[in-house]
Amino acid sequence: MVGISDRSLKGLLYPPAPTPAQAVTHSHFPAGRRVVFMGDDTWKDLFPGAFSQAFFFPSFNVRDLHTVDNGILEHLYPTMDSGEWDVLIAHFLGVDHCGHKHGPYHPEMAKKLSQMDQVIQELVERLENDTLLVVIGDHGMTMSGDHGGDSELEISAALFLYSPAALFPSAPPEEPEVIPQISLVPTLALLLGLPIPFGNIGEVIAELFSEVKDSQPHFSALAQASALHLNAQQVSRFLYTYSAAAQDLQVKELHRLQNLFSKASADYQRLLQSPQRAEAALQTVIPELQQFLRGVQAMCLESWARFSLIRMAVGAAILAAACFLCLLVSQWATSPGFCFHRLLLIPMAWGLAGAIVCAGLLATTELKLDPVILGAMAAVGSLLPFLWKAWADWGSKRPLAALLPIPGPVLLLLLIRFAAFFSDSFVVAEARATPFLLGSLILLLVVRLHWEGRLLPPKLLTIPRLGFSAPTGPPRHNGVQALGLGVGLLLCIRLAGLFHRCPEETPACRSSPWLSPLASMVGGRAKNLWYGACVGALVALLAAVRLWLRRYGDLKSPEPPVLFVRWGLPVMVLGTAAYWALASGADEAPPRLRALVAGASVVLPRAVAGLAASGLMLLLWRPVTVLVKAATGAPKSRTVLAPFSGPPTSQADLDYVVPQIYRHMQEEFRGRLERAKPQRPLTVAARQLGSVYSAAVVTALTLLAFPLLLLHAERISLVFLLLFLQSFLLLHLLAAGIPITTPGPFTVPWQAVSAWALMATQTFYSTGHQPVFPAIHWHAAFVGFPEGHGSSTWLPALLVGANTFASHLLFAVGCPLLLLWPFLCESQGPQKRRQPPGNEAEEEEEPLMEMRLRDVPHHFNAALLQLGLKYLFVLGIQILACALAASVLRRHLMVWKVFAPKFIFEAVGFIVSSVGLFLGIALVMRVDGAVNSWFRQLVLAQQR
Repeated sequence: MVGISDRSLKGLLYPPAPTPAQAVTHSHFPAGRRVVFMGDDTWKDLFPGAFSQAFFFPSFNVRDLHTVDNGILEHLYPTMDSGEWDVLIAHFLGVDHCGHKHGPYHPEMAKKLSQMDQVIQELVERLENDTLLVVIGDHGMTMSGDHGGDSELEISAALFLYSPAALFPSAPPEEPEVIPQISLVPTLALLLGLPIPFGNIGEVIAELFSEVKDSQPHFSALAQASALHLNAQQVSRFLYTYSAAAQDLQVKELHRLQNLFSKASADYQRLLQSPQRAEAALQTVIPELQQFLRGVQAMCLESWARFSLIRMAVGAAILAAACFLCLLVSQWATSPGFCFHRLLLIPMAWGLAGAIVCAGLLATTELKLDPVILGAMAAVGSLLPFLWKAWADWGSKRPLAALLPIPGPVLLLLLIRFAAFFSDSFVVAEARATPFLLGSLILLLVVRLHWEGRLLPPKLLTIPRLGFSAPTGPPRHNGVQALGLGVGLLLCIRLAGLFHRCPEETPACRSSPWLSPLASMVGGRAKNLWYGACVGALVALLAAVRLWLRRYGDLKSPEPPVLFVRWGLPVMVLGTAAYWALASGADEAPPRLRALVAGASVVLPRAVAGLAASGLMLLLWRPVTVLVKAATGAPKSRTVLAPFSGPPTSQADLDYVVPQIYRHMQEEFRGRLERAKPQRPLTVAARQLGSVYSAAVVTALTLLAFPLLLLHAERISLVFLLLFLQSFLLLHLLAAGIPITTPGPFTVPWQAVSAWALMATQTFYSTGHQPVFPAIHWHAAFVGFPEGHGSSTWLPALLVGANTFASHLLFAVGCPLLLLWPFLCESQGPQKRRQPPGNEAEEEEEPLMEMRLRDVPHHFNAALLQLGLKYLFVLGIQILACALAASVLRRHLMVWKVFAPKFIFEAVGFIVSSVGLFLGIALVMRVDGAVNSWFRQLVLAQQR
């Protein structure tokens, strides 16, 4: 396809335009042309009822390379031969879809380009002398096969004109001229004999109408002026209509341009009446018309690029107030006597009252009040009573320094992140900067643990050093173990960085080939090896989760969620592996098996998603995944409740007896296993109740990970395996720095929350994403729906969104693990319990682990609230920085290329993270409620 650099092809065929000297009068541009269209069905929605005949074909399925092209070829040549058309438009899509699916260098691309070459050749052979062929592309393509940005490869598209008869007598220029896309619209309209589109503000390429066969030069200039005058008339009509409706144009400049057009139009009419003085008058008319057209463009562009500074300021104020509120409440949450409900309901009440007042002002007054600004003022005003009340109840009793509890290193990290969003270079390089910051934070954490003495024997812990607080608990790691965890984390970060996608602003960078699907690979042996590695990653992920649940949970429990983990997860792995095998070799399937392959490509992903949804429902239904065994024959004088007696009459009573019940069950279960004391009575035993919260969260994360993994390319499974391994190592390392104070408040340090948020951002880039629209993985919309979605848009949007923000969702749902994991790690260092005199053997006392949280339920709830607010604060600082950067740099050259897309992606990611955080905390509270109910039934049974 010589001269075609684009992936989509439009062939426009029409009877020839009038000669340039004639193509300037209205009589040669009659309405009612017979326009025939065939191809992309998007045109049906853009131009409803505009075609005398149309052949639309579904275009949204980018994996379908042939349906649209074959449909066009079926109707193209018969329609041409019929002659019942004036303009024929054929919009081919096979090359476009091939670029999305395989990229520009796949053998399938060569086949589609050869097909388009053949189509153009046949069209040229069929053209008559009075017909013009126009081949034009609507966009270009990046090296990865995508488009949508403003890089040179994406915005460069060829325009090819061919006619059997010569259009212009002069030879074409030696070098092709680069023509602005906006100028092609009026030019093609005049060449096609059609009215210029109403909304166009471009300037016609008048030089194309100046090459005439007449030797008199003033006829050439007259044709050029006539084309410009038609163009200016259309722009003047648009300007009049738009200014009457929008009223946002500069009045003074608008009057100046209207007067300029009136003068130029009058000069043009006098020129037509006095052709003998045409040559001299044309030197005035043509510059006036060009000045008018270019002045309209400048005025409209300036008006359309205008920003509401008030709305920007109010929006930034709301974000800043919300971040400040999260910081304050996270600090107050663990304070004694802090009233959650009363203080947190105050902003809601005042906000509702403010909204009612704003609605009343808008309804009763005739003032043009901005509802967005009024609502923002109500939102900000609702925070003032809360801050006043909170300061009166708590703040006046604390020093001012307590309002900023963030330690120095984390505060420096947040400031670096905040300032980096104001630099387009740092935003573009965030994929490399985030792993560096995360690695630095990990090294700082290891050094801090060593400096605080948490990696040394307890006898060396005497005085705090360098301002670090003295340790409040025994060391949980030795130096070698902590160093191993840190090295393992850095290695995982390095390996995940191999799956990188280069931004288009760095042409010297090469994206990782491992991000492409296996179907794009040509070599059969290499494809098989990669497929084996991907399936191995799935098996390793399944084995790791099962081993963890066997260690901290109990896979022998008959509870439905545990049964699903034992049998449902392997089925999901098999379904995912089978779908990958079909997707990677669907084009190579024999013809007799293609129907079976197509059906399996629909069933398998939906089955995996259905199994995941079923597992989550089972987990919500029965979240307590422990093995409970009971035996009769216990003496009635032996009671579980000591010293409390009687059934619980309140929630406080239940909270008091739950830890005692759990300790008693531990003793009973341990006594049952002791062969030396078979006469010891057994009342009730529950295994691994100390990990009931974290087991539910880990199970939920695994069930979420498999459908999200299915939406990515096959080799991204290695990144998901690294994600789980990296999270496990990070949680173990962080657990050493989180003290457990019982009884007392539980606090997750800022270092842990910041590292968790950084790892979510790092995984976003490691899965091949970038905060730009051309990098969106559109293929995710067709997983389980290879034939498309019809007219539905919400389901493909949901699938693409889940693919893009998978890391945000997983890390937000798993955020409660930062609180639970230190209690879980108690099992790594069991304490010794002394036996009565005469018994030389020492028995290990099983740690309480997460049941410590039941000792003080108020502190447990406060810790969950504080953790969620800290995480929201870290994410809120990022979106606040992006909003301020897009506002302050609104006139920056890179605002629409870098800052605005980054703000949009950060905003959507914040919403997804907020929803995921709510779901994670809600799951923990659901488990807590189920544990309460379980213990309540146990207490009542013991009393009976």
